[in-house]
Amino acid sequence: MTSTGKRASLDKLPAEVASMFDDVAPRYDVVNDILSLGQTRRWRKVVFDAVGAKPGQRVLDLAAGTGTSAEPYADAGIEVVACDFSLGMLRVGKRRRPDIDFVAGDATNLPFADDAFDAATISFGLRNVADPHAALREMLRVTKPGGKLVIAEFSSPVNPLWRTMYLEYLMRALPEVARRASSNPDAYIYLAESIRAWPDQDHLAAWMGGAGWDQVAYRNLSGGIVAVHRATKPGAAPVPSGPDEKIRRAGRAAG
Repeated sequence: MTSTGKRASLDKLPAEVASMFDDVAPRYDVVNDILSLGQTRRWRKVVFDAVGAKPGQRVLDLAAGTGTSAEPYADAGIEVVACDFSLGMLRVGKRRRPDIDFVAGDATNLPFADDAFDAATISFGLRNVADPHAALREMLRVTKPGGKLVIAEFSSPVNPLWRTMYLEYLMRALPEVARRASSNPDAYIYLAESIRAWPDQDHLAAWMGGAGWDQVAYRNLSGGIVAVHRATKPGAAPVPSGPDEKIRRAGRAAG
């Protein structure tokens, strides 16, 4: 931590990371749009299409932050639970979208019953989890047999020249842009370092298979800066809920 704000270490202590995200919550979405040159909207659309949820189904959006990644589901009439361990992020999201169910929860110990969701998704949050393997197993537990997992995460550009340019941007330009746009630029130095330290596409695919997910595949976006991984929980496909069936809410809503 420095005098300009809170910064987590790459040890990813949950309380430290949550505190850092609490600190940047008010301007987090705006700064992300600036740093990604507006690409976050396109990436979210790819994730939404990959999940392919329909009205009557239930989606877990993990590491949902202020809920921007959960909004497309709610807008489409799909029941979505936005779960995050940063109470500051959840409060900002709940004020902005009171119609979405925001739940406080740790990705490695989710506050939901087994087989509670038709799909689970996490965007740009898995690398911030202290134990991503445990998070992958937890998402498997709470997803119905036949249900989907979709992960969007920063990855490794496939072209060597593009990879070099991207790493230069991460370690030099991104912190400078963050200093101008964010109240806590130190947090974005951590985020740049966490992206650089994260494994590549094939390693994450192997982790997903090792956690028990089936039919693992991925799609590169923006030359591999981002990869969208998808997988299926082994077992029979879930039976769609009827229109009059009451779906039990799991977990506790964030205040």
